[in-house]
Amino acid sequence: MFKKIKASFKRYFIAGLLVVVPLYLTIYIFSLIVGYMDTLLNYLPESMQPDVYLKFHIPGLGVIFTIVVIFLIGLLATNLLGKKLVEIGDNILARIPFFRSIYKPLKQFMETFLVTGYSGFRRVVLVEFPSKGMYSVGFLTGVAAGEVQSKTKEKVVNVFLPTTPNPTTGFYILIPEKDIISLDMSVEDAFKLIITGGMVSPENVKK
Repeated sequence: MFKKIKASFKRYFIAGLLVVVPLYLTIYIFSLIVGYMDTLLNYLPESMQPDVYLKFHIPGLGVIFTIVVIFLIGLLATNLLGKKLVEIGDNILARIPFFRSIYKPLKQFMETFLVTGYSGFRRVVLVEFPSKGMYSVGFLTGVAAGEVQSKTKEKVVNVFLPTTPNPTTGFYILIPEKDIISLDMSVEDAFKLIITGGMVSPENVKK
C-alpha cells in the first residue's frame, strides 16, 4: 500500500514539475528581458524619460521603445542614404579585428533566416559524420562546382553541418550526392533540433 502511494506521489509530482518548471522559466526569462529593455530608457535624456511625465512606472515600456528604435533604424537602412551609411559602417567594422570576427558572422546568420527569399539552405539532410555509423543533421547548400567537382570521382554536393548549441559555426563538407539522406523536416525545425541538442525534436512529417 505504501509503495503504491509512493509511486503515485512520484508520478504526480513529476507531472507537476513538467508543467511548473517550463512555465516558471518562461516567465522568469521574459521578466528578465522586459527588465533589461526597461533599463535602456535610462540612457535617454531625463526630459525624455516616460517616468518624468507619468505618476507611475509601466513595466515593458523599454520593449516598446526598443521595437520602435529598431523599426526606425530599419526604415532608415532601406532608403538610399541609409544603405550607403550601413555599407560604410560595415566596411569600418570589417577593418577592426575583434568586431569583424563577431559582427560579420552574426549578420550573415541573421540574413540567412530573416531576408525574404533566401534559399541558401535548400533542404535538411542526414549524413554519416564524423564516422561510419554516426549521423549528423546538416543543410544542403547546393551542388559543388569548379575544381572541387572536377577532381572528384563522383558528383558531390555542398553540405553545412552546424554545431550544438551555436549553429553559426560548423563544418563545410563535400559529400557524394548518393550518400546523403534527405529529411522532410523544415530548416526551422532542424535548427531547433540542433540548438537544443535533440531535446526539442520535431514530429515525423506525415505525407
